[in-house]
Amino acid sequence: MSAPVQRLAVLGSPIEHSRSPQLHLAAYRVLGLPWSYERCDVPAGTLPGFVGGLDLSWRGLSLTMPLKREVLPMLTSRTPLVDSSGVANTVLVDGDRLRGFNTDVAGIVGALADHHIADVDIAHVIGTGATAASAFLAAAQLGASRIVISGRSLDGIAALEVLGDRLGVHTEWRLYGSAMPLRADLVINTLPGDVDPDDVPEADLGSVLLEVPYDPWPTPRAARWGERDALVVNGLEMLLHQAIAQVRIFVTGQEGGQLDDEEDVIAAMRESVGLHVEGSAG
Repeated sequence: MSAPVQRLAVLGSPIEHSRSPQLHLAAYRVLGLPWSYERCDVPAGTLPGFVGGLDLSWRGLSLTMPLKREVLPMLTSRTPLVDSSGVANTVLVDGDRLRGFNTDVAGIVGALADHHIADVDIAHVIGTGATAASAFLAAAQLGASRIVISGRSLDGIAALEVLGDRLGVHTEWRLYGSAMPLRADLVINTLPGDVDPDDVPEADLGSVLLEVPYDPWPTPRAARWGERDALVVNGLEMLLHQAIAQVRIFVTGQEGGQLDDEEDVIAAMRESVGLHVEGSAG
C-alpha cells in the first residue's frame, strides 16, 4: 500500500524568498514519500485562522517571521527548548494535537559544526527577536561564557538577559548607535539582510560571522567580512540544518529520530539549494 499524501508548508510573511520547499521536497523524494510542501503567506494575527482550517491531511508546519512566538498558545505540547527560548519554528500536526519544537538552535549549531566550530568563549548576538533567542541558546550550547546583545528593543534585551541568568551565562548589552567596539569569537546576526544599524562597523570585529539572512546574498555585512577574508557562514546553511531536524520530526514523529537512508537524504537537501560542504554531517 502506498504512503498517504500528507501536506506540509512553511508559513510567514513575507515568504516568497523561502528555500524551505526545495529542501523538504528533496528529502521526501529520496524517502519515497508523496508529500507536498508549499509556501503560505500568513501575516501576524492570522495564524489562528490558518491553524483552525487544518484537516487530517496536514502533517507539519515550518514557521518563520512573525509567527514563531504567536504559535505558542495554540500548541498542545512543546519541548523544553521551546519553553526556554519562547520560540517554536516547527509544528507537528498529530491528529488534533499540535506539538511544538525548536530546530533553529540545532540549525545554528549544525551550520557552525560544518566549519569545525564547536567551541566559543565570547559571542555577539545582533538582534532581539525570536531568532535571537535561538542564537543565544546556540551560543550557550557552544560554551560561550559571555554573550553580548546588540538591539533596539529594551524589552527584547531584557528577555535575553533573563535567559542568560537562567543559563548562568554572563550577558551584556548595547543599543544600536552606541560606541562600544567589541571583538567576539562568534557574531550571529539575526536581523533582516537589508537592516544595517549605524554602528555595524563596530560590530564587525570577530573571528566568525553567521549571517542568518540568506536572500539576497551576500548581505552588506557578509560582503564586508568577505573583503577581509574572515569566515562567513551563510544563513542558508542554518536553514539546511534546521530543515534536516524538521524532516526527522515530520517523518518519525519525534525529535532526533533517524531517517532511512539519512546520508542520501541530507545530500539531496544540500544539492537542492546548492550547498556543498566537504566532510559535513547532518
